[in-house]
Amino acid sequence: MNNNNQTIHPVYDNRGFQHEEERPPPHNPQHLYPVIPQMTPNHIVGASQVISTHYTQTPGSPHFPQQKKGTRKCHWKYILSACLCVAVVLAVGALLLWYFLFYRCLLGRSCGSGGKCLSLSRWCDGVRDCSRGEDESQCFRLHGRSFMLESYSANHQAWMPVCADSWNDNYGKTVCEQLGYNRQDYVSSTQASPSPVALNGYMKLKAGSYPASLLQSQLTHSLYCSTRAVGLQCIGCGRSSAGPSSRIVGGTEAVNGAWPWQVSLQINFRHVCGGSIINPYWVLSAAHCFERYQSPGVWRVFYGDVRLSRMTSRREVDKIIRHEDYDPQTNDNDVALVKLRTPLTFTETVRPVCLPSAGIYISAGSQAWITGWGTLRSSGPTPDILNQAQVTIYSRDTCNAGHVLNGKVTETMLCAGSLQGGIDTCQGDSGGPLVVKTRGVWWLVGDTSWGIGCALKNKPGVYGNVTYFIDWIYEEMQSK
Repeated sequence: MNNNNQTIHPVYDNRGFQHEEERPPPHNPQHLYPVIPQMTPNHIVGASQVISTHYTQTPGSPHFPQQKKGTRKCHWKYILSACLCVAVVLAVGALLLWYFLFYRCLLGRSCGSGGKCLSLSRWCDGVRDCSRGEDESQCFRLHGRSFMLESYSANHQAWMPVCADSWNDNYGKTVCEQLGYNRQDYVSSTQASPSPVALNGYMKLKAGSYPASLLQSQLTHSLYCSTRAVGLQCIGCGRSSAGPSSRIVGGTEAVNGAWPWQVSLQINFRHVCGGSIINPYWVLSAAHCFERYQSPGVWRVFYGDVRLSRMTSRREVDKIIRHEDYDPQTNDNDVALVKLRTPLTFTETVRPVCLPSAGIYISAGSQAWITGWGTLRSSGPTPDILNQAQVTIYSRDTCNAGHVLNGKVTETMLCAGSLQGGIDTCQGDSGGPLVVKTRGVWWLVGDTSWGIGCALKNKPGVYGNVTYFIDWIYEEMQSK
């Protein structure tokens, strides 16, 4: 955390995720289609070629017809050539058909890159057709600030609210478990008003249904709902017992309970990166934190206090999952999940932050908060107490201006801070949370990724865009 505006030549300064001075040029595109050479057909003797059969006969002499030269050519050669041409055309056609219909899966969706191609009607039908179950893994989502439950309708190719008719907690727990949460963390099922109004109808429990392992098989489309939509809270998240009470211009020290989801990722009792609790088993952090040390055995997750020196509660790490498309050169897809060997017990100072629901949009100019134990200035000392600061989220166009970050902020990123300088994350804050508060709930919208220097003018910090990664996060949580 940094509130020092010492200006030096702007350079990439955050350890573990330094950039080249310029993003490498894009690679040359590869041909997607086979290049078929133009074949010039041999001149084939046929009906259009006139062969002279005229001959001269001497009167009175017997007529011995001359042999017709050129009429007994080897026609099989031409037939063979024609067959080969037809075979080549058919092979090319079959290749293009496979490429577009099966590899690119234009008429359906594939089970992963280049995987099995399924028709759209086979997604979210309650039957696992993909080897890893991808076709049934993203069939429910939570929408908006009321956590309204939506189900994907393969027949209508749309997300629709789930009707609360005949709904009970057993169904709620089943859906939460499908999303990747634990049944014991389930909070409640309520009723929520669809917003916008469900003009296309609802997904409704079938008559005689029961809480099956894949609940989407128990739902059917209905234009009417006698109650309202299901509001589903799978975990008690986003609540702070001692949040900041006033606007902060620079970084200040936090108090216990203000940011109960903040953790310290350590190696040999030394703080390396930050992270955010999202459920009892999972912590969200940044992929670049694990470039050098990828073995789960060397890491420990410390939590429950704002002072590093007082932190005694810790968990061993069972698994580290970095985003498969993380690019260390550009920091694209800079997100990772850390699975704990044993679950956390939630208290006033240990609580999860809420993952962003669909339909929650963070507009430019929104105020957010950053926290961490990072250095107080570039290459400076690290604090013992967790620091906090309020920052402004900027539009991607503002971030990518030539005098700001010059086009380096992609759709997998957010940028936030102060264009005037003086407020920023710094070395050691990596992986920590960028959060916003709406209606008393804190939402995790970013993980600290990279920056040019710390707190320099026109150089806001860059964060992984958690909303962009939400499907990936839930899919990995479901994989257990």
